[in-house]
Amino acid sequence: MQISPGQKTNEFVFTRNDMTQEIHHPPVWFPGWAEALQRVRLPTLVRQQYRLALIRYLRFCKESRQRATVESARQFMLEMETQRRLGKSQLADWKAALNWFFEEAGRQTGDRSQSRVGRDAILRNTEFRRPNEKTGTQGISGTTISDVPTLGGADLGKCDWERKLIRELRGRHYRWRTEQAYRGWAGRFADWLEHRGGTVETAQAEAVGDFLSELVTRLRASVSTQKQALNALVFLLREALGHDLGDFGDFTRARQVTRVPVVLAREECQRLFAALEGTTRLMAELMYGSGLRLSELIGLRIKDVDLDRRQLVVRAGKGDKDRVTVLPESLVERLRAHRERLRKLYADDQSLRVPGVWLPEGLERKFSSAGQSWEWQWFFPSRNLMNDPRSGIKRRHHVLDATFQQAIRLGTRKAKLDKRVTPHVLRHSFATHLLESGTDIRTLQELLGHKDVATTQIYTHVMKKPGLGVTSPFDSLSK
Repeated sequence: MQISPGQKTNEFVFTRNDMTQEIHHPPVWFPGWAEALQRVRLPTLVRQQYRLALIRYLRFCKESRQRATVESARQFMLEMETQRRLGKSQLADWKAALNWFFEEAGRQTGDRSQSRVGRDAILRNTEFRRPNEKTGTQGISGTTISDVPTLGGADLGKCDWERKLIRELRGRHYRWRTEQAYRGWAGRFADWLEHRGGTVETAQAEAVGDFLSELVTRLRASVSTQKQALNALVFLLREALGHDLGDFGDFTRARQVTRVPVVLAREECQRLFAALEGTTRLMAELMYGSGLRLSELIGLRIKDVDLDRRQLVVRAGKGDKDRVTVLPESLVERLRAHRERLRKLYADDQSLRVPGVWLPEGLERKFSSAGQSWEWQWFFPSRNLMNDPRSGIKRRHHVLDATFQQAIRLGTRKAKLDKRVTPHVLRHSFATHLLESGTDIRTLQELLGHKDVATTQIYTHVMKKPGLGVTSPFDSLSK
């Protein structure tokens, strides 16, 4: 049956009974869901709810370190229900959004089992909610951008303190991901206070300290997680709400633990690169050859890759610092050919009058047309145009980090490597292999952009011959 936008369903499928069923479904990989959603005939407000629900769900998967599966979707909706964050109608919209996500993922990939997940496993007796053909509005192709509110424009918060937080974050031009992280921590803090009879508006420094302590003692949060929570809550209470926090007192701090990074041998790097193809392989080789972070790799602009001087300039890296790193000689010609292919893509975008690429806010205000310039184009652009989550402008963006991460995962399986390989492992391998080749640690510190040389020294623990060429005593037994 079809459900019109105004019709409600009485059955809520994400119940505790469903959670007890031991049915496991394969994870779904659907990076192009936002573009696919734009093509669906949905009323504007319903489309807005779908988009918000899927962003929240994917964020939930990332924070809980789960894949996008039916099981994780049920956990997510159960959490939304128990925390009473959503009304009845909104719950129905979010439930329908998850059904659409899994069903459409199956259609896009041609995987019938994933499509069946969307039809059967989540809403077992209810089909995906579709708009009434007579009252439903057209998709993006039939409307202008102004007809469909952007996620940033539509999601301005559900309560007074959240609206103040969003206004302050956007007024100071914080990055979209920072806004998502800060709002996530603010929501968790609000739920924590509610269970103790408090509110965000009346929260003081002691409450923040207790919350941070519980993160460590009960949830075993890491140092970086606790620091992020601290920064988010201080910004919420001090900057957005104007509270005088004073001294937090002695809250329990997470213990700093030194972890040994995963490093690939040179032969393993070659196997991984051989398992990749096209631009993905070029990106992986450049990341390894220049020691880049993932955000630095996908954020490269045309002007940052100096093929003549064999240099690669990282702009606004970690800590908002610029640096210059090495450009592999063996990649120069392939990078040059890749850049020439981008010229045709750039010319096509210009002929279609595609809006310019995203620029930092200050630069865009000062040079409003710079985004149309060749030198500011992304060096690794996305295949399709995407909607900017804040402005709603449909433009060319860089390759999504999740797309590259998935390609590395698939390449790792194809290469049959016995290690957990992420893109950052290529940066670890770059640093370790340079140290093994005799590179000075201070030089390596500059290439990696580390603030403290102590951070760079971690790679001395994973060198093939650590220390002064120490040989295991077991090797002497066979002599």
